[in-house]
Amino acid sequence: MTVRTEEELRAAIRREMPGVRADLERLVRIPGIAFAGFDHSHVERSAEAVAELLRGVGLPDVRVVRKGGQPAVIGRRPAPPGAPTVLLYAHHDVQPVGDLSQWVSDPFEAVERDGRLYGRGVADDKAGVMAHVAALRAFGDDLPVGVVVFIEGEEEYGSESLEDLLREYREDLAADVIVIADSGNWDIGQPALTTGLRGIVNGFVEVRVLQNAVHSGQYGGAVPDALITLSRLIASLHDEHGDVAVEGLLRTPSAPLDYPEERFRAEAGMLDGVEFIGSGRLVERLWTRPAISILGIDAPATGGAPNALVPVAKAKFSVRIAPGDSAQRVYDAVTEHLRRHAPWGARVTIELEQLGEPCAIDATGPAFDAARQAFAEAWDGAEPVDMGIGGSIPFIATFQELFPKAAILVTGVEDPDTCAHGPNESLHLAEFERVCIAEALLLSKVSQLTA
Repeated sequence: MTVRTEEELRAAIRREMPGVRADLERLVRIPGIAFAGFDHSHVERSAEAVAELLRGVGLPDVRVVRKGGQPAVIGRRPAPPGAPTVLLYAHHDVQPVGDLSQWVSDPFEAVERDGRLYGRGVADDKAGVMAHVAALRAFGDDLPVGVVVFIEGEEEYGSESLEDLLREYREDLAADVIVIADSGNWDIGQPALTTGLRGIVNGFVEVRVLQNAVHSGQYGGAVPDALITLSRLIASLHDEHGDVAVEGLLRTPSAPLDYPEERFRAEAGMLDGVEFIGSGRLVERLWTRPAISILGIDAPATGGAPNALVPVAKAKFSVRIAPGDSAQRVYDAVTEHLRRHAPWGARVTIELEQLGEPCAIDATGPAFDAARQAFAEAWDGAEPVDMGIGGSIPFIATFQELFPKAAILVTGVEDPDTCAHGPNESLHLAEFERVCIAEALLLSKVSQLTA
């Protein structure tokens, strides 16, 4: 087997990038949305397209698989004698596009502007798929490690069937190192390893105060309406500083990184004069402390609202929970808080939608050393930082449970301007090339570790 040097791998990736980009653009054209109510034939097409890409890089065993949910793709190539095996994860499904009027160009037709490629899923996570493909193409027939490529088909919809898939194909997916390409870097020009992710608890709270709507003039002033009642209830979730007021939720220390306030304000699109909420360092508020948001409210629309007291109102809440906490414990605490703070004796009903566990990764050991070396080389000497993510990838905890001996590396292609899940999602093309180089270098360095 030929050992590839750093420069040979760089040259190979650069040679492959035009084809990698063309294949990425073809994937973007497939609107593979796993959410209920969308045409899931596109998710099927997306899985087949990924399977063809994996066959094209010479993986002899490629299958489209499912366990009741949307299709995933598994591709395998055995390890050379004595070499370790690496599992490469990404997902091929994408978020819904939302309000089309907010997009500058067609979300399912990739368009380049100012060094960035725009389109739904172009970064999250079809570029993750193509980073794996690019690294494998760079080696051709001289792949120095065993590889299992696992491309999920419903990550954006909560990975409902993922655990069943992992258990069903546990032996096929077993690896020494797992690379999860679904995160991002600290900044353009600054690579990172993600070492902590918050968990998620989503649910609904409904308040009811009347059997039916009644005249607001005849009864208002003595009878509460459901919207005022709901407003007071959800306001109780935070204290006067904007910190979460639910008792007992875990708060942990964060990475020693400084998040400049002006940079964060710009990335978030905060309006002038709007203040931050909460206390402590920004990275703590975003990565290692709980956060509660209200995502939607069911209530009469203002345009047709009559002069009547609203009898019932409902809100969807989302709690991001710190690494080390338990999703079920947090849900129980939030439920207790809402029941205890119900205004004016209102009837409160709480319904669970989703639980997702947080995770903390011990980023030490030979595989992490190899990753840091690969990243530093790919970014021309810029040492990677360890960072947290405020969002959630709950299945990482499942990987930790099912593959306890594997080193789990969480990487990705996103940067502060990516706008994943929002309109005008984009990929920085020069950074994407560095990600592909880094993964090829990582596979080379991991090959030198003992299986």
